[in-house]
Amino acid sequence: MFLGIITLISLITFLCFYLTDPRRIINGFLFNMFFCSFLIFFCYLAFSSDIAILRLIAIAPFFIFLFISTFGLFALTVGLFLNAKILMKKEGRRFSNCLTFILGTCLLLLILFLIIDPARFLSPNFQYMFSGATLIVIYFFFHSTNFLTAYFLYQFNRPKNNQDFIIVLGSGLINDKVPPLLASRINKAIDFYRKQATVASPPTIIFSGGQGPDENLPEAQAMQIYAIEKGIPPEHTLKEDRSVNTYQNMLFSKQIMDSLKGSEYNSIFTTNNFHLFRASLYAKQAGLRSQGIGSKTAFYYWPNAMIREYIAIIVMNRKRHSIVGGTILGFSILLTTINFLFK
Repeated sequence: MFLGIITLISLITFLCFYLTDPRRIINGFLFNMFFCSFLIFFCYLAFSSDIAILRLIAIAPFFIFLFISTFGLFALTVGLFLNAKILMKKEGRRFSNCLTFILGTCLLLLILFLIIDPARFLSPNFQYMFSGATLIVIYFFFHSTNFLTAYFLYQFNRPKNNQDFIIVLGSGLINDKVPPLLASRINKAIDFYRKQATVASPPTIIFSGGQGPDENLPEAQAMQIYAIEKGIPPEHTLKEDRSVNTYQNMLFSKQIMDSLKGSEYNSIFTTNNFHLFRASLYAKQAGLRSQGIGSKTAFYYWPNAMIREYIAIIVMNRKRHSIVGGTILGFSILLTTINFLFK
């Protein structure tokens, strides 16, 4: 009974936070808490029952956990290297496409570190330093888990067909043309535009993107031309051609919408699904109530893109992470120093 109450409370808490604002990483933490409590509660009920099938289902998570804890790190490392090979073959050998290779290399070094256990070759006085480093790794492991959960939950966002504006976020031109990645964002906006137009007044599409140093026209203009060629009426399109990053996409688009509708309007934005959650955080920073919808991304591109997104999330909250990491490291150094002086 107690486990059931804990599970119910964790579910209600998660729903309250998520339904209030799905654009928060804490939603991932709360869902993970609910899922873990539900799993424990289910296992308790299953092993208390005489139904054999329930017991078999309850045992499955233990085998999954055993497999992950035994082979998960190695399997993830191999998967990252294979993904890096495919990505660089398809997208080119740029640094931005090497993130899965870099992470795979770091995990390989971690595996070797765990096998060799260099702490045994050093003085026991350094044990606090190793413990501190381990705590920092654990902190970022749980933070990344919460981020991934919040990211997946946000993919279920389904805005209503009552929007006044759709903001299409830019991602750069190639030879002054809309590349496939950006085209998928525009196509997503066009699909929503047409679906809403069948049941209500069509929204206005705002194409947001400035002109880069290697571009002969603003990104917003190229996006607008692409959409008009796809059949969108020019009078239902607007350009925001000053922004150079996602935050400015949101901020400058908000200024346009405010000038046209005041503060009473509904809006959404479109981007690629891997960029969706971080873009929603920028929308929140810019004071927009807009939620987003994401276009699909090739599966081979997703792992590298998610690593880049997580790094960007870390940078967005670098002050908080620096405080946590610095505090752990500071205590580790302090305890190590005390151990040296008073041993």
